[in-house]
Amino acid sequence: MKKIILPKTIIWTLLSGLGFLLLMSFIRIVFVYKFPAPTSTDHHLQSAYILGFRYDLRYVTIMMMVTLLLSFIKPLHPFKQKIGKKIAIITWMVFSTLLLLFYTTDFIHYAYVHQRLNASILSYIDNPLISLQMMWQSYPILWILLVFIIVEFAFYKFVLFTYTLSCLQEQLNNKLKNALIQGLFFILLLYSAIGNVIYSGGQYPLRWSDAYSLGSDYKANVALNPMQSFFSTLNFRTATIDTEFIKNNYTLLADYLDMPVSDRDSLNFQFSRKYLPLENDTIAPKIKNVVLVICESFSAYKSSMIGNPLNTTPYFNEMKKQGVYFNRAFSPAYGTARGVWAAITGTPDILEGKTSSRNPLAVDQHTIISDFKNYEKYYFLGGSTSWANIRGVLTINIPDLNIYEQGKYQSSEINVWGISDKDLFMEANKKLSTNTKPFFAIIQTADNHRPYTIPAEDLKIFKKKTVTKDSLIKFGFENNDEYNAFRYTDFCIEQFIEAAKKEKYFKETLFVFIGDHGIKGDAGTMLPKTFTEQGLTNMHIPFLFYAPSLLKAKEYATPVSQIDVMPSIASLCNIAYTNTTMGKNVFNTVQKSSANTIFLYDDFNQQIGVLNNEYYFGYQLKNAGQPIFESVVNNEKVRNDSIQLQMKQLTKMIFETSKYMLIHNQKVPVK
Repeated sequence: MKKIILPKTIIWTLLSGLGFLLLMSFIRIVFVYKFPAPTSTDHHLQSAYILGFRYDLRYVTIMMMVTLLLSFIKPLHPFKQKIGKKIAIITWMVFSTLLLLFYTTDFIHYAYVHQRLNASILSYIDNPLISLQMMWQSYPILWILLVFIIVEFAFYKFVLFTYTLSCLQEQLNNKLKNALIQGLFFILLLYSAIGNVIYSGGQYPLRWSDAYSLGSDYKANVALNPMQSFFSTLNFRTATIDTEFIKNNYTLLADYLDMPVSDRDSLNFQFSRKYLPLENDTIAPKIKNVVLVICESFSAYKSSMIGNPLNTTPYFNEMKKQGVYFNRAFSPAYGTARGVWAAITGTPDILEGKTSSRNPLAVDQHTIISDFKNYEKYYFLGGSTSWANIRGVLTINIPDLNIYEQGKYQSSEINVWGISDKDLFMEANKKLSTNTKPFFAIIQTADNHRPYTIPAEDLKIFKKKTVTKDSLIKFGFENNDEYNAFRYTDFCIEQFIEAAKKEKYFKETLFVFIGDHGIKGDAGTMLPKTFTEQGLTNMHIPFLFYAPSLLKAKEYATPVSQIDVMPSIASLCNIAYTNTTMGKNVFNTVQKSSANTIFLYDDFNQQIGVLNNEYYFGYQLKNAGQPIFESVVNNEKVRNDSIQLQMKQLTKMIFETSKYMLIHNQKVPVK
């Protein structure tokens, strides 16, 4: 058998990388020993160890790639040039130093706050003298430094040993074979650094949120290493929260959320907002199940419900006439990830630049869905929940959730978003029809989105239409593909509801439909010009409660928000729940008063504002220019200084409180 000879650089990186991988795995075992599992359900850690190894492999392979790249540069080759050897060894020592620094700090950080190291630790730099004094008084700094130096020296000896061992290996003299092997090895390392591609053929790279798909905070903490946790949170540390402003204006917030002022100092929004079932409720006993449908890009002004002459959603418009419909509903911000976040958590996602679902610091969230005890819980998405790291948010906060996503359906995928919306609805209906227990199901659509794919099999029933360019633009559409995709949404909803009507669960089920966001565009004369000029069309969405045999049909013009979804569903189902965020029960809102105020955030323009029955007020966060104060009823100019001042104060209050809630809305223990 012919002997296989590998380039010395590959042998060195393999030996060194393996050594560091074994060390990092050992540290993970030490972590579990030092910080044992809090519950018996967290004792089975095999999946956490495997995922943790993949995180470790990512950072070790990055270091291995750096060494390999150096060998591609002839003057810096570690086995042919002395300067190359020195640079390569220094590079490995920098890596080992960072590794040791991260792990040391991580253990101290976890012992103190029970969280893996994250970028919030950089806030201590703002007060370096105080932070250093606190560390000196809290930890044996000199002993830690001594151990650090000893371990670092051991790392140095290890790197030298692996280098010397590699030098003893036979040299590969064939330049072509050498280049080919190194190239293939580099590609292998690159795939290992990406994470999911080589491991499971995943559509998305390995992410921090994959740790939270393990089902518990503890398992996630075991899987993560401090580098993954730190760098994943690095982009999320810039937001500052003005807690003093919240406390000083707490009366305004208490009035807005209908809660006592006594919680001012604690800023704890759960103790005074526990809702108990009402006695003699006549509707709730008949509601056994809930289906929440979050519709992609379901923009109100493009629909038949707002009177669009293109009549894009005739079926949904008929459903509206049989249900409780809110024609002034808004998502608090634009974007699918922000919309899903708002609906599930009840907090506006006002994180600048990135979405909160991607923020490891905000992954722990209470959701009212957890208060639906003894319900089977489902989440249906045609594509992958790795999108926007939404899987981590779902699985860690709804541990008994059954996720149906890409790869779990019998239907074939049609594009990057997975299976078609019609197939998604049909597969969900098939599963729900066999359910014997009460269920809470979320169905998230995707086809009303580029590339606007409509399956050939559906085109046998669904007929595309062609509209002139002038009419398309006049009534809110860029082209016929977008127009027909919007119509296809209505077709898919029709197929779902008609199929559900044939099942036993239909008459006992509350169906709730809401858009994930709108689409910015010209609403023409269908809405006051403020909707177009201030981009309110971006967030204006349909919101329907549909249970024909249970709910009396009614249409409301009261402004309501996507964050109101969960408290409204829970109240309608008359279950005990704890509200910890900004959402309200819309049925209570319309009973108390026809007036209401909602919050809106435009991430692109960095503009925040509030909207009520009469006015929209907004201003840009990074521009001290003139604030916006306009009518949402007609096109007349308005001026009311006292109302404008009130709306400005409320805008600031909701914005600051939302920032606070994003990272202070930890799960409420379910009893």
